[in-house]
Amino acid sequence: MLGRSWFPRWSAGLAEVETARRLAAIMAADIVGYSRLMEANEERTLASLRQLRHEFFDPAVAKHRGRIFKTIGDGFLVEFGSVIDATRCAMEVQGGMPHRNEALPEDRHIKFRVGLHVGDMIVEGDDIYGDGVNIAARLEGLAAPGGIACSAAVRDHVGHKLDIDFVDQGEKAVKNIAQPLHVYFVGPVRAEEHAPFPAHRGKPTIAILPFANMSSDAEQEFFSDGITEDLITDLSKVSGLQVLSRNTVFTFKGKAQNLQQTARQLGVEYLVEGSVRKAGSKVRITAQLIEGATDHHLWAERFDRDLTDIFAVQDEITKTIVAQLRVKLLPDERAAIEDAPTQNIEAYTAFLKGKQIFRVGTRQSLVRARQMYARALELDPSYAMAYVGLANCASYLKSFHGFDITADEILATIDKALRINPALAEAHAARGIVFAIDDRREESIAAFRKALESDPNNWEATYHFGRFYFTIGDFQSALALFLRAMELQPEDYESVTFLSMTLEALGRRAEGVTYAQIAVKRAKQALSQTPENPRPAQLLANIHAYLGERQHAEAWIKRAFEIDPDDNHVRYNAACVYSMLGEFDKAFDLLDIWVHHAARDSKLWFLSDPDFTALRRHPRYADLLKQIEGVVGR
Repeated sequence: MLGRSWFPRWSAGLAEVETARRLAAIMAADIVGYSRLMEANEERTLASLRQLRHEFFDPAVAKHRGRIFKTIGDGFLVEFGSVIDATRCAMEVQGGMPHRNEALPEDRHIKFRVGLHVGDMIVEGDDIYGDGVNIAARLEGLAAPGGIACSAAVRDHVGHKLDIDFVDQGEKAVKNIAQPLHVYFVGPVRAEEHAPFPAHRGKPTIAILPFANMSSDAEQEFFSDGITEDLITDLSKVSGLQVLSRNTVFTFKGKAQNLQQTARQLGVEYLVEGSVRKAGSKVRITAQLIEGATDHHLWAERFDRDLTDIFAVQDEITKTIVAQLRVKLLPDERAAIEDAPTQNIEAYTAFLKGKQIFRVGTRQSLVRARQMYARALELDPSYAMAYVGLANCASYLKSFHGFDITADEILATIDKALRINPALAEAHAARGIVFAIDDRREESIAAFRKALESDPNNWEATYHFGRFYFTIGDFQSALALFLRAMELQPEDYESVTFLSMTLEALGRRAEGVTYAQIAVKRAKQALSQTPENPRPAQLLANIHAYLGERQHAEAWIKRAFEIDPDDNHVRYNAACVYSMLGEFDKAFDLLDIWVHHAARDSKLWFLSDPDFTALRRHPRYADLLKQIEGVVGR
């Protein structure tokens, strides 16, 4: 349950309305065609609405522990302390209305549209307002008559706890909300063959499934993955399309596909699948565009080319998909798609290898990825994204593993990328990370904001901006950014883990536990995809310790150490685990080693970390603080 932690206070006979914030679930419900019903017979419509509320709507809200805090003529705003309660109420309302309308002629049917959102709300007296309420109202406007639309945050909260489907509608730009909303339609689970495909509402929705590696060398997997990612990136530049993220589609990698079922599960109208065969200087790429509802191939092509033509092939595939879906390609979008990152295929290959290795996340993999990015730059010194990759490797090695790399060295690398492409969002995000590591706060804020101005949907900038605010103890700002990061990458486990920690730091444990449970599922999925990465295992240990599940916590931290026994970040998270389990000496023994290899930002993070709340009362804490030179007086 999400806690109701605020009540109005009265003093000296005068009402003093206190303003507070809390996480709440909001249901926005609106009557379809209300003006038409009123014009036809105002008295009858009002009487029907009063009866509906008395007999059905209000009791349903009360049954699920909701509170109607605002009525707006033909609509209602309802607050719930639990996302599950809000979703059940919405399902009961929409499921019960057809029965109530049975005896009435079609032109007198009362139908609702419903929107559901969960987020940080501003509470003032009996009223609730802020972006969270506005988002619920905008979601309601996207729902079909009799239907429910919800945000990604609601979808994540509910997970598999209820017997319902979530149909992914992609991102939608809505009025008066700065960032696009990731929207899902909600409905009862039906047999697969009868489950509906998403209606075409505005932009076509499409998923690029991971291209299969058909090369004889299994190590060429990075190349087929790179082709997939580049197609996702290029199609995402087309404003007339809704394209699913890499994190979402790569959960289907290596799995046998029933394409109709996959399209239904992803909630998209169209799929792209294909394969890559690389042999020497030659490459064969096949690609097919498929209509999800019918499994009908709208287009298929095979390209047998020299490797040097790889970018031309990607451009051709992208433009053909856009043409087949009858989407208008704007001049600046065409230019962005045609702008190849490099003309050197060897540099491109080295860059793709670097990206693949970087995702492993260990100290050794960061060193190897750094070498691959450096190799790409030897081959093409004008490869902007390779400079960004090189800089991010250095930042992670400095921050997580205590490598002796100066901030100025890393910034000089990023400046080379920005001289090539001044608007490159990834480069500005990389600057924000470096400034955060070096505790240059104003510069870090400016860099992250610049990144998000260039690309409001950039996950790296959003996530690391949230980490920056957590590090300096501004948990309210961190909360908003981690919520946004969850929206941008629905399968990411790190942002939801740190969102849970942020809520704990704000004293909102009940809400933090809800997100922690989501994080467990996501981290396990991430570990299954990259079992050589200790990061998901250590965060799983942390989450289970936070939830008081000792056996699971100890097992996962043991797994993290088995993956990389020398990882200083594993030491830190193990200390977090032992602190929460009350084994303080074990925690201090690890921290005494960790502190000698920790960068400045890691030490600042330690000072804000709610995992060490109990530890700070221990006599050994003062000795540890002495080792964190220059940070205590922040």
